[in-house]
Amino acid sequence: MTTEAHGGPSTLEPLHHTPSASARAFAPGRALRQGVKVLPEHARGHNRSLVLQTLFHQGAMSRADLSRETGLTRVTISDLVAELIADGFIAEIGMREASGPGKPAMLVDLDRDGHRIVGIDLSGSDEIIGAVLTLDGDIVFRREVALPEADAVVDTVIALASELVAESHAPVLGVGVGAPGVVDDHGVILTAPNFGWAGFDLEGSLQKALGLSVLVANDANAAVLAEYTFGRSGADVLLVKVGRGVGSGLLAGGQPMRGARFAAGEIGHVTVGTDGGPACVCGKVGCLEAWLSVPALTARLAEASTPEEHDGILRDAGERLGIALAPVVGALDVSEIVLSGPTELLDGPLAAQAVETLRTRTLAQFHDGVRVRMTEQGQDIVLRGAAVMVLSGQLGVS
Repeated sequence: MTTEAHGGPSTLEPLHHTPSASARAFAPGRALRQGVKVLPEHARGHNRSLVLQTLFHQGAMSRADLSRETGLTRVTISDLVAELIADGFIAEIGMREASGPGKPAMLVDLDRDGHRIVGIDLSGSDEIIGAVLTLDGDIVFRREVALPEADAVVDTVIALASELVAESHAPVLGVGVGAPGVVDDHGVILTAPNFGWAGFDLEGSLQKALGLSVLVANDANAAVLAEYTFGRSGADVLLVKVGRGVGSGLLAGGQPMRGARFAAGEIGHVTVGTDGGPACVCGKVGCLEAWLSVPALTARLAEASTPEEHDGILRDAGERLGIALAPVVGALDVSEIVLSGPTELLDGPLAAQAVETLRTRTLAQFHDGVRVRMTEQGQDIVLRGAAVMVLSGQLGVS
């Protein structure tokens, strides 16, 4: 589904190394050269990431190709490639097919099967999903467990992660976790009302129990990374994640926006309308999450007695979503909004009404062309985003 805000009626179209303190900063997306000066003490790490980033996105090439693509000298490339082969991140995969006189070049590529990543998604309304992923974000093993009571969530995650590590059959580069709530840049859950967490160091707890590098981020922030790295989004995108709660992840120029208090994208607890509404788990009334979360919306739809009433509930939720998104679009001028969640709820009357509300509440000259579409990543989007977190934190690749 792709929906665009137009000056007329909305239309729907069918979807065709342990990291250092600074390692949590995501790599520069698809850009291969940083726009700021690289300090001498950081140059080698930057150049390693540059080589890995180039191979990650462009595939196998010779050392001479790498030199041309990265702008690094052949001597530097030769040294870095040797180092990365020794570290197990790059492999020689054979000679390029001869196309003229001279010795064919040896091709090198990211050793995509040399390591695995464990991803865990805590955003589901009734289950925790875990998976073993390749460096390309492909899932090779997955496991789903029922969501336990809040006081047993951490033990369940540790048990699930341990099982996934055992199923990896390759060195594990790290564990990425997408969690609901506000998460700081050390993986501390500042608040997650659905789990009753406040100031809880989830990352530290998991790292201590597993003995592996662990990175924890908000689930919507993880999801938008997957959409950017493995999907088809541009560099300026807002992803709305609808599950047990409602949140959003935002990229500007390919870089995540987390906010001064790490709460950027927390649209779920924005009050949408002045007509009251359902009570929210946070204690307020009429929050977007109380209208749009999967449990809340499913419960209201179950009470609908006619198709017209069913669609009216979806349109009402879509209007609330549009109300919440309009100021964001107006302030940040994003060109694309991606929806992630159950297709049967989001794709249709809800999305169409969200676009119509956006159209009536933003500046037509600039914002009528904002696209609203469903992600193509499906339910694996947070798992794949967790893999991007690990790739970025450990290798500088995104």
